[in-house]
Amino acid sequence: MRHSGNTNPPGRQKLIKALSTLLKTKHFQAITTAEIAATAGVTEGLIYKYFKDKQDLLYQVLYEHFTAFLLEVKQRMAPAETAVDKVEILIRSSLKSYTENRVFARMLLLEVRSTPAYFATDAYGVARGFARTLRGVIEDGIARGEIDRRIDPLLLTKCILGSIEHACLGEILFSRQLDVDSTTATLSHILFHGVRAQ
Repeated sequence: MRHSGNTNPPGRQKLIKALSTLLKTKHFQAITTAEIAATAGVTEGLIYKYFKDKQDLLYQVLYEHFTAFLLEVKQRMAPAETAVDKVEILIRSSLKSYTENRVFARMLLLEVRSTPAYFATDAYGVARGFARTLRGVIEDGIARGEIDRRIDPLLLTKCILGSIEHACLGEILFSRQLDVDSTTATLSHILFHGVRAQ
């Protein structure tokens, strides 16, 4: 269940922050509820007061992360004048977030989406909101004549999101460096200029 404002007690906030901190360096499965509680400075029983289990707490961490990221992306895109510029900002922001939060990214890309329960969470709802934001940018670009009207907005949205994930998946899995700017520029070129030799 999602909580906000005065309905999000300090102890609950501490638990969310504790797991979020632990996920920066450890795999979710390796983190115990006792460790979460100790990091939060609360009793282990408090976890079960606010969450069904450790997985439920994880979904709330994901919700918090997605919400903050979506707000950040929208703020970055706001001054951009064209749809293509906005999409490039979204690509760069996504790649940067994945590379700066590698344990979190690995968990998101490979683990939680294999769990059916994830797709009924508020976290997934925000993730869908991110996709809707991208699709809205594409549709606006089509309406303004910046993007070919023959393009299917939904299919292009899926192509962009899939490209972002596959562009950094190997680097995340095998702890390799990723040149965010170069990867963003290449993806943007492929998406908006094609691969046919000029």
